[in-house]
Amino acid sequence: MELIISLIAGAVGGNVAGGVMKNQSLGVVGNSIAGIVGGGIGGQILGMVTGGAVDGAGGMDIAGIIEQVAGGGVGGGVALVVVGLIKNMIAK
Repeated sequence: MELIISLIAGAVGGNVAGGVMKNQSLGVVGNSIAGIVGGGIGGQILGMVTGGAVDGAGGMDIAGIIEQVAGGGVGGGVALVVVGLIKNMIAK
C-alpha cells in the first residue's frame, strides 16, 4: 500500500513541478511518468532512511502515510527536474 501512495504522490509532485517550472515540463503524461518513477524511488529511500513508519502488522498509521506522500512528492518533483534538464541539454 505504501508503494501505491508513493507512486500517486510522485505523479502529483511531477505535475506540480512541471507546472511551476514550465521550461522543464514534459507535458502531463511525461510529467506523470517521471513523477511516478521518482516517487517510487523517493518514497523507498525516505522509508529506508527513517526506518519506515509502517508497523509490523502491515497497517499504516498517519505518520507512515505522511512519510510516503512527502517522499513520493519530493522524489517525483526532483525526477522531473532532472529529466527536464537532460531533455533541454540534448535539445541544444
